[in-house]
Amino acid sequence: MKNLISIIALFASLMITTSVTGCTKVAKNDKSKIANKKVEKKTEKKEVKKEKITAKVLLKTTKGDMLIGLYGNDAPVTVKNFLQYVKDGFYTGLLFHRVIPGFVIQGGGMEPGMIKKVTRSPIKLEIAEGLKHKKGILSMARTQVRDSGTSQFFICLGDVPSLDNQYAVFGELIKGTKVLDTIAKAPTGKVGFHRNVPTEDIKIISATIVK
Repeated sequence: MKNLISIIALFASLMITTSVTGCTKVAKNDKSKIANKKVEKKTEKKEVKKEKITAKVLLKTTKGDMLIGLYGNDAPVTVKNFLQYVKDGFYTGLLFHRVIPGFVIQGGGMEPGMIKKVTRSPIKLEIAEGLKHKKGILSMARTQVRDSGTSQFFICLGDVPSLDNQYAVFGELIKGTKVLDTIAKAPTGKVGFHRNVPTEDIKIISATIVK
């Protein structure tokens, strides 16, 4: 009788152990599935970010190179306008003529001596929902008139929410943050009525479309 009870107890113990082990395996499988889903979601987000960039432009400057990704789907008119200036070789030799630490560096319109280069006609202001002015963001410069953007652009040196929904974001800095930071530290002064002008010319050597 005692042997029978011992056998029943041992069998029950094995059943419990098997059940617990099975549950543990299921729990581990569930965790693995959840982890895989999280990885898939992160991958999807990265892919979406890549799709946002439809073209790339390499800006070679006297302070180093900067690679810019353009948002052709979010700002098609602005990107088309910018790429045409690039294709025309318009930016060669122009200055980064305005540098304000913590705010922006601006270029694409002035020749040495702060001589304004003749541009094509202005384009319509494009404001894409959800695009914010953060460090490394490329945006179209303009006058106080909304639809007055031509060739000049600026790159943000930090978060500048005051520019959101006011200026056309159309790209981002992919490579060259150190170059951006170097330009941001340039000593500046006044030339005529222009302020925040680097005391030493910072030139765009070339702007080319790259793959």
